[in-house]
Amino acid sequence: MNKIKFTAILVFIALSLLIFTDKSQNDASITLKNSATILAFGDSITHGYRVSTDFSYPSQLEKKTGLHVINAGVSGEETSEGLLRLPELLKQKPDLVILCHGGNDILRKRSHDKLKNNLLAMINLIKASGAKVLLVGVPDLNLFGFKALALYSEVAEESGVVLENDILSFVESDRSLKIDRIHPNEKGYELMAEAFMEHITLSQ
Repeated sequence: MNKIKFTAILVFIALSLLIFTDKSQNDASITLKNSATILAFGDSITHGYRVSTDFSYPSQLEKKTGLHVINAGVSGEETSEGLLRLPELLKQKPDLVILCHGGNDILRKRSHDKLKNNLLAMINLIKASGAKVLLVGVPDLNLFGFKALALYSEVAEESGVVLENDILSFVESDRSLKIDRIHPNEKGYELMAEAFMEHITLSQ
C-alpha cells in the first residue's frame, strides 16, 4: 500500500469516527422521572426575548412534558456571568439542566477558548449537583449559513454530556422562525421544545 492510499484511509477513519461521535451525542436520551424538575439555563434565547412568557421554550417544554421547567434565562448574559450565577440556581436541585449559553460571547467576539472553558466549568458544577446535562450547540450568530460552533461538540465529548447540536442552527437559519436577526418567535421556540423532548425519556 502506497503512502497516499494509507493517508487517505486514515483520514476516512478519522472522519467516520467524528461523524459517529457527533451522531451518538446528538441522538442520546436522558431518562427522567415524571416528577423531575428541569432548569433551562442561558441567555435571552432561553428567557424568551420579546415573546410572551407562555411561548418561551421553557414554558412550551413544560406544557408538552408536564414537567416543572424553571426559566433561568437572562438577556445579554455572557458565559462568564452565567458561571457566577449558576451555583445559586443549582440549590433548587434540578434533575436536568438544559444549557443553552454562549450566544453573547459569540456576538461580542469573546475568546472561544474562554467560552469553552466556561461551558466545561458550568457542566462540572451541574454534574456535582447531581443533575444531568443537555448541552445546546450555538451557531456563529455573526455569520450566514448557520452551523453550531465545533467547540460545542468538543465540550460534549470531553464532558460526556448529551448534545443537541442542530435545532438552534435550524431556527437561526430560517427568518420565518425569528422575530429579529437573532431571537426565535413562538414557532421557533416550539420547535426547540420539541427537539429537546426528543432527548428526554420519562419513567415512573
